[in-house]
Amino acid sequence: MKNGEKNAQETYTYDNGDKYVGESKNNLAHGQGTFIFADGDMYVGEWKEDQYHGQGTLTFTDGREYVGQWKDGQKHGQGTYNYINGDHYIGGWKDDEMHGQGTYTHANGNLYVGEYKNGKRHGTGTLTYFDGKIMSGIWRNDEIDE
Repeated sequence: MKNGEKNAQETYTYDNGDKYVGESKNNLAHGQGTFIFADGDMYVGEWKEDQYHGQGTLTFTDGREYVGQWKDGQKHGQGTYNYINGDHYIGGWKDDEMHGQGTYTHANGNLYVGEYKNGKRHGTGTLTYFDGKIMSGIWRNDEIDE
């Protein structure tokens, strides 16, 4: 941010073509704002000290999208991630990884409902395959204990 005001509404275009439009505090993105990357990716939402923080949406030009909560620039809290292959995840996030209770729907029809830890199925969960086969139980590091 380039103005010296403590609190401001501004538009700032960076040398690389990125652009920020929104609130700032002490020359940092802070409050509501939109950041448009030079490649067309875009974040719309809340900011705290130049980082995504609070509720926001990050949309990529390739079709991926995350809608949900952020903390210190990382997905953290509840959110939905839509992948370019048609998969989508709805649930908890921690430090930019799936964490806690969540539902992952695969484009092929497979469905996992259960717990995640550090981006992997971990804890109680059920994987239902598109053909009706069910695997239910305790998962550790993406594999079911049998």
